[in-house]
Amino acid sequence: MRTTDHLDNLLPEVTAWRRHLHENPELGYEVHETAAFVAGKLREFGCDEVVEGIGRTGVVGVIKGRGTTSGKVIGLRADMDALPIKEASGVEWTSGTEGQMHACGHDGHTAMLLGAAKALSASREFDGTLVVIFQPAEEGGGGGLAMVKDGMMERFGVQEVYGLHNMPDLAIGEFAIRPGPIMAGADEFDIVVEGLGGHAAMPHICRDSVVVASHIVLALQTIVSRGVAPTDSLVLSVTTMEVAGEAYNVIPQRVHMRGTVRTFDEAVRVEAKRRISEIAAGTAAVFNASATVDYHDGYPPTVNHEAQTGFVVDVARDLVGDEQVESQCTPTMGAEDFSFMLNARPGAFIFMGNGPSASLHHPEYDFNDEAITHGCGYWMKLVSTAMPLTK
Repeated sequence: MRTTDHLDNLLPEVTAWRRHLHENPELGYEVHETAAFVAGKLREFGCDEVVEGIGRTGVVGVIKGRGTTSGKVIGLRADMDALPIKEASGVEWTSGTEGQMHACGHDGHTAMLLGAAKALSASREFDGTLVVIFQPAEEGGGGGLAMVKDGMMERFGVQEVYGLHNMPDLAIGEFAIRPGPIMAGADEFDIVVEGLGGHAAMPHICRDSVVVASHIVLALQTIVSRGVAPTDSLVLSVTTMEVAGEAYNVIPQRVHMRGTVRTFDEAVRVEAKRRISEIAAGTAAVFNASATVDYHDGYPPTVNHEAQTGFVVDVARDLVGDEQVESQCTPTMGAEDFSFMLNARPGAFIFMGNGPSASLHHPEYDFNDEAITHGCGYWMKLVSTAMPLTK
């Protein structure tokens, strides 16, 4: 039996699910309708167990194979949430919710895992237990961490966990992965500069918070250029600057800045965090002003485990051919909260081609339905290879 036998007649249905989810986007943990849709489908498929409310609004389904002698339990994860972006794709199935859209393909991820779950529930052609994980709040809410903290891994006995993400400009039918760090960790920070406001004609009796903030922005870049080794990747960006003042002739007293830190290495992450506070306070002190830093630990780096990465490379190559799989891809500075699951259990995160589409998080983005066959097929091949049924 071919891995995709149960998928051949399912593709129109999976496409319809995907487009339904695209039309009905939900944000963060508020994915109530999406989670209900997923849970309803899993029950319809005949999953052995369906549990809602893991990590607030996450859904977990359990599918037992025809054999259970292997004792293996593997988790497959898809994310469900959308983004606060006004859609401009022009597709027939465009978002029906103003200011929200699936601009990252989570609708496709959810539909593909549902398709694989339906096919595998019907065939049960594996020896072990499959746990399908549908996660809320990937886009900044830390839903992956919430599910882990809720005891998901222990409750369902997950031994290994695998994730997938579509990638624009990677051709349909191609996969890309690497062992070790594949996506960066991402933290955020707020810096409030407090000076002394006054008349713009008398700067000598003021402490200009805008000048102080400007010096801090430039000084922070020395963390990248002089604070860490040239071989260590680090991106530090101040992305907003809000000034408590609007008049042409008033020097404002306060400036509020926000920014992000991204790196693949935990030690670099810790060093950047330390230096941001030191540089902000020290630079402000030079101008007789003050600066306070509020640093927010975000997503850790997404680090693939070597053995599991090698395994999924073989799975993908068996599915689409050697030349269609890049096993040493360039890591990206984007972040993923699947990192929390990989910190809890060994596993791997792989990119799958979405073709020449708009970029992720762009208002014209749309998941490419031609990728569905490859995504569903990858999940099914992974399960049958990891937990083969002995005849």
